[in-house]
Amino acid sequence: MSVKVKFLIVGFLLVLFLQRDVWAQGKPSLSEVDRIRLAEAFRLNENLSDDLWKDWSKVPFTVLLVASEHEFLIRHPKPSKDFASLGYDSLLKSEIYYRKRSFSTSLLATFPAVGGVSTVVVGQAENTEAKTSTPWIVTLLHEHFHQLQDAQQNSFADVEALNLSGGDRTGMWQINYAFPYETPEVARQLEKMSRQLAEVLQTEKKAARKTKLAEYLNARRQLQTMLAADDYKYFSFQLWKEGIARYTQFQAAKLALKKYKPSKAFRELKDFTSFKKVADDLMSLMIRELTTLTMKEYKRVAFYPIGAAEGLLLDEANPNWRDRYFAEKFYVEKYFDPNKTR
Repeated sequence: MSVKVKFLIVGFLLVLFLQRDVWAQGKPSLSEVDRIRLAEAFRLNENLSDDLWKDWSKVPFTVLLVASEHEFLIRHPKPSKDFASLGYDSLLKSEIYYRKRSFSTSLLATFPAVGGVSTVVVGQAENTEAKTSTPWIVTLLHEHFHQLQDAQQNSFADVEALNLSGGDRTGMWQINYAFPYETPEVARQLEKMSRQLAEVLQTEKKAARKTKLAEYLNARRQLQTMLAADDYKYFSFQLWKEGIARYTQFQAAKLALKKYKPSKAFRELKDFTSFKKVADDLMSLMIRELTTLTMKEYKRVAFYPIGAAEGLLLDEANPNWRDRYFAEKFYVEKYFDPNKTR
């Protein structure tokens, strides 16, 4: 073989290798850490979800992971045309799709983001409030609970029937509704109620705890008399939706502590922490928020710890309350009486 031919062959191979690198650079990939985190969230859901809510494991766990440059779509039945396939990922048990980033890297929300399918849209752990791996996957179960809510028969029609949207078809009314957060008497009553909830949760003696719960429920009834009918519906809806999602997040961490063994790959992540720490941190956060929150600062976020605390107290007052949650929607207070329906 002549020297000239050899140079030609070498040159051709170099072009192929360089072109391969160009192709590789044009096609993103999920990081190994993100793959392990997502796989653990899916595995946690498969192992524990039905112990928390009936048939929860049957609900599709569709996720859009928002990274710095791209978004990765996992477990979606029919991606829109702006997504391209990366192929099947055996660890995630799903074909992976990607597109250029369009959402915030710190986003943590569940809505019909792609093709009308309820989708958990979430930034990488480091860019969200969760910060590290174990709190992040537990937070994904909070968002996956919203998918369970959305999966119920007539769920969107029932929410629409509250007549709170004011014609908004985007769903943003759920965040932007003009609730009277800064009306002095309403703010004082809600702040009083949150402090009462903290006291109930921190009271150890059963009789005293029962008395304090009764005082709280009375204050809750007083709040209803202060609010216009639509404002009370909004308050009730937020406790039902976001408060019980936060409750579920805490219960998932608590149950994982008792019944779940993390995978070896997940335990070996540099930022791995135990489910005990996550559960303890969530409870500490709940007490701190209930004890210190102001409606002027927290606004609708105040409903998260209030609703979560009510869920925990319902477990004591009426252990079967979850059987009524989807059948009798939006008014959590009625679950406190095992014999009463709205």
